[in-house]
Amino acid sequence: MNGGTVVNPTGEPLRWIPVAGGTCLYGDAQRTRPIRDLLVSATVLTYGQLGWSSSDPDLPITGADHAEADRLAVALGGRLPTSAEWEWIASGPARRLYPWGNQPWAPPLAQLSGAGCAPDRPGRVGAHPAGATPEGVHDLAGLVWEWTSSTMLGGGRMLRGGSYASKPLYAQCTFLNGAPAELSSPGIGIRVVKTA
Repeated sequence: MNGGTVVNPTGEPLRWIPVAGGTCLYGDAQRTRPIRDLLVSATVLTYGQLGWSSSDPDLPITGADHAEADRLAVALGGRLPTSAEWEWIASGPARRLYPWGNQPWAPPLAQLSGAGCAPDRPGRVGAHPAGATPEGVHDLAGLVWEWTSSTMLGGGRMLRGGSYASKPLYAQCTFLNGAPAELSSPGIGIRVVKTA
């Protein structure tokens, strides 16, 4: 991660997308989870949004462990989503298979691995507008895994969404993954939410 957890006020502002709350039928088991109205960052955090130097300001911030990701989210006036909130944002009340709908993945929809695509690093945020949710939240599938605030057995944290190196299965809205909280990886990014 470049620049620590200090947020530069000269960075580009976050664009917040309203997502109405409801009852999430969470995971493949469809456990009911109430979700409040949320404001969601339209993309994962970028170098440009934090005012940090990079060869491309639209690249996602990666390499933050869970504690650093949490501090950044709080510094920006929000927090990391819970795993159930993330799933609700991605799948909506219709329980879409992917954030864009039930259509199988194709390269224009998300940066994933497959169909002749084998990216070796994350690309620019927002480069796959056809893969956005109907509300306009981008890159929930592919690009980078996203930290959540939800814990898993052993003290790790839930990751959601898949990354540039993931097969399409991992980008399905109900797919759960986890990682040790101290992991810092070029394949994990940060999305910020706040209660509306």
